[in-house]
Amino acid sequence: MRLAGVGIVLLVLACRLATLFATAPAAAQQPATTSAGAFESLRTQAEEARAGGRIDAAVALYQQALALQPSWTEGYWSLGTIYYDADRHRECRDAFARVVEHEPGHGAAWAFRGLCEFRLKEYAPALEHLNRARQLGVGDASEFQAVVGYHRALLLARAEQFERAFDVDAAFVRGGNASPEILEALGIAMLHVARLPSELTAEERDMVQLAGRAGALSIGMERAAADKAFVELVSRYGGSRNVHFVYGNFLASDHPEEALGQFKSEIGQFPDNAHAHVQIAQELIKQGDFDAATPYATKAAKLAPRNYLARKVLGQVKLQQGDASGAIVELEAARTLEPSSPSVRFQLARAYQRAGRAADATRERAEFKRLEAQQQLQRGAATP
Repeated sequence: MRLAGVGIVLLVLACRLATLFATAPAAAQQPATTSAGAFESLRTQAEEARAGGRIDAAVALYQQALALQPSWTEGYWSLGTIYYDADRHRECRDAFARVVEHEPGHGAAWAFRGLCEFRLKEYAPALEHLNRARQLGVGDASEFQAVVGYHRALLLARAEQFERAFDVDAAFVRGGNASPEILEALGIAMLHVARLPSELTAEERDMVQLAGRAGALSIGMERAAADKAFVELVSRYGGSRNVHFVYGNFLASDHPEEALGQFKSEIGQFPDNAHAHVQIAQELIKQGDFDAATPYATKAAKLAPRNYLARKVLGQVKLQQGDASGAIVELEAARTLEPSSPSVRFQLARAYQRAGRAADATRERAEFKRLEAQQQLQRGAATP
C-alpha cells in the first residue's frame, strides 16, 4: 500500500475552498420596495469587485447590500467564503451562521462554520456542526470532503469518541489517502489520545505516527509489514498507555492468546484502562469462558460507565448467567450511549426474548438488520 496522499493540513491552509462550489444558497427575491434598485446595484458592484480581485471593496459592498436586504442568504455565503479565504475566522463563522439560519439544510455552510470554529478553538460547536454537515452532505468536491472529514476525525478523538474517529480515518486509508496527516490522526484514534496534533510533544507525535503507519498497513491487509510495525511500536513505546492495547487489537483475529497477553500487559501497567478490560472480556466470551470474562466485564463497566462496549459486554455476561433483567439494564444503557451499534441491538433483542418481551425483541431485531445494512453500505462507500 502506498503510504502517501494529499496533505490535508496544507490543503486546508493553502487551498481556496470557495472555488470548489458550483452552488451557493439560492438568491433571495428582491424586496418589493423603493430600495430594490439600490440593492440590485450594490449586489452587482459587489460581485464585480470580487471577480476583479478588489476584495476589500467587495466586502464593503456586500455589507451595504445586506444592510438593505438582511435575508439575502447568497450575500452571507459570498462574505463567508471571502472571510474563509482571508483567514478571518470569526467573521467567517458569523457569516455562515446567518446562512444556516436561513437554510438549515445547507451542509456545506455548516461545514464552513465548523471549520472556522475549529480554527477559533471552539471545539465543541465545531464538532457539532461538522457532524451536522456530514449528515446533510457537503457536496461533490472531494477536496472539501477530505478537509471536513479530517477535522471531524480530530475532534471526535479529542471528544474521546475514539471508535468513531478511527472509522473516519480508516475510510481515508481505504480510499487511498494515507498521508502523514491521516496517519497521525489514525494513530491518535488508535492510542486513544484525546488531544489534537498541535498539542502533542515531539515524542508523542513520533509514537502516534508509528501507530498510524502500523494501523494503515493492517487496514490494507499487509499483515507481515503491520506486525513488524506494531512490534517496533511496542519495543520503542511499550511503557506508554494503550501501546500494548493496540497491538492486542491487531493480534486478536489471528492470534487470540497472544492478544490476551498484550491486553493483560496493558492492564498490568495501567489497571484503570477500561478498554483493555473490555477486550479481555470479549476475547474470553469468544472462547465461551463467561465465568472468566465476568470480573473483567464488571471492572470495565465500573471504570467507564459511559463506554457502550463496557456496558454491552457486561450485558452479555449477565445474559449468559441467566440474569435477563440485569442484562437488559446494561444493554439498554449501551443502546443509549451508542444507538447506531448493530451488535448492541442484537444482544438486546436476545435479552428481551429471554425475558418474554417478544414485541421489544422483534423491534430490536429489525433495528439490528437496518443498522447492519447501513454500516455495510458505508464501509463499501468508504466516505469519511
